[in-house]
Amino acid sequence: MKIACVQMDIAFGNPEANFQQVLSYLEEAAANGADVIVLPEMWNTGYALTELENLADSNLRTVAFLQDFAKTHGVHIVGGSVSTKKNDGFYNTMYVVNKTGELISEYDKAHRFGLMDEHIHLNEGQSLGIFELDGTLCGGVICYDIRFPEWIRSQVLNGAKVIFVPAEWPEARIDHWRILLQARAIENQCFVVAVNRVGSDPKNEFGGSSMIIAPWGEIRLDMKKETGIGYCDIELNEVEEVRKRIPVFADRREALYKKAEKVK
Repeated sequence: MKIACVQMDIAFGNPEANFQQVLSYLEEAAANGADVIVLPEMWNTGYALTELENLADSNLRTVAFLQDFAKTHGVHIVGGSVSTKKNDGFYNTMYVVNKTGELISEYDKAHRFGLMDEHIHLNEGQSLGIFELDGTLCGGVICYDIRFPEWIRSQVLNGAKVIFVPAEWPEARIDHWRILLQARAIENQCFVVAVNRVGSDPKNEFGGSSMIIAPWGEIRLDMKKETGIGYCDIELNEVEEVRKRIPVFADRREALYKKAEKVK
């Protein structure tokens, strides 16, 4: 599976500019033979949360855009995430479209990040982001979600072998980003594909460091602060090979964990 990670700057509060920029990156990645193209978090608006009433996608424009491109070019797209307006408010939503143009996953960010005012402006998601690409079960989470290992583990226990993580992770905490991603890959013995943005908005400088991490913890791609597309071929059979080396999932004591949850 050849994966293309789009590490881009995002025009703050300017969906038109961002759609044009993303289209250019999608075309480049498809021309270079990518099987899966991955975008960063909130790529349509950035964190212009106070302006979502006018800026958030309320008519599924993003879905149509991704579906048309995926079907035309025969590529899977993990559409990072975009700000969306639904009946009950605003969400941070990841759309995944397969190479036939089918929308196969719609995941709303489960954990809201208070330091960037998500708890004020966005509703929290309620579903598990599991989907299938070419016969492989995958999971999707968004940025702050990686600080909740039990949430990632729930996806892996449901069969995910690759976890996709779009983000707008600030430079100030980029060491946390790198360490947490490696930990999630090692403890779950799966691939982690993480795509962060670069550049800045009125309040934050973003750290890039988009990475692909193998099930044994090796970093196979590290884009540091480079703007553009990073490519990496992954061999999915590595997941089962690593799980045979150290049988973490066979050695789990689920009954004990449930008992421990009840201890006050």
